[in-house]
Amino acid sequence: MKVYNSIEEFEAVNSTAVTTGTFDGVHTGHKVIIEQLKNAAQKIGGESVILTFFPHPRMVLYPDDNELKLLNTISERISMLETAGIDHLIIHPFSKEFSRLSSTEFVRDILINKLNVAKLVIGYDHHFGRNREGSFEHLQELAPLYGFTVEEIPAQEIQQVNISSTKVRTSLLNGEIQAANQFLGYNYYIKGTVVDGNKMGRTIGFPTANIQIDEWYKLIPTKGVYAVKVKIDGNTFDGMLNIGTRPTLNRDGNETIEVNIFNFEEDIYNKEIQIEFYGRIRDEQKFEELSLLKKQLEIDKQKVIQVLNQ
Repeated sequence: MKVYNSIEEFEAVNSTAVTTGTFDGVHTGHKVIIEQLKNAAQKIGGESVILTFFPHPRMVLYPDDNELKLLNTISERISMLETAGIDHLIIHPFSKEFSRLSSTEFVRDILINKLNVAKLVIGYDHHFGRNREGSFEHLQELAPLYGFTVEEIPAQEIQQVNISSTKVRTSLLNGEIQAANQFLGYNYYIKGTVVDGNKMGRTIGFPTANIQIDEWYKLIPTKGVYAVKVKIDGNTFDGMLNIGTRPTLNRDGNETIEVNIFNFEEDIYNKEIQIEFYGRIRDEQKFEELSLLKKQLEIDKQKVIQVLNQ
């Protein structure tokens, strides 16, 4: 897969099948679109192109709204789309100027003149262009004028629930890990660097690795205790992760992400690790004594083992 950091970098090929969108999460709905895109490229004897954007349009259009967090960092998105078997990935810098393109200008100046589109594949209810004015119906009107065809993928459903990045985010923020993973088609994960903590966990037999997340915009699931798998240097370990302020141990109230890795004693400071979420065990809670916290953690560990062995 060739990756381009802007539309201008793209080297036009004879014929392309194109889809466009943010593709945050690269979830099961996205994968349906990607498979259809690859099929379309094969039928026209052309190459598949995904046009995506970074930063996320909402981050540019509403810069004071810091609530939006993304399911993937840009490097994760690139990796997942490469695995999907796409020929070309264009990551165009989204700007207010770009957002002002009308839907007709987007089709003419970008899809036709820059990308040489022969087949456009879009997801259900896809909108584009200034004020999201462009629609499937508008594309059907423009297609014969500019010499391309367009296909809309019907809404894909899992148990009668439409898949969307927003619904995945909502599930994670509600602690509904199994639902999020089902939507995604894989286990949600975060990556980060192991940093120094206060080393209180080891005093009660549950040493933890404190994790500093690589990118500020990466979505972190809601506070609580989670069953996770930890990937370090190509090896995978079971673990129990806490997201929150650690009210029993932490006096400053800062939120942390820390994982107790089962049967593991190596020094991993400054290493990057990946955490995959399998289930949420309980809410975070405060204990009056460390002995009570230790007892609860022992119960939690057994629950984690059960979840990971399902």
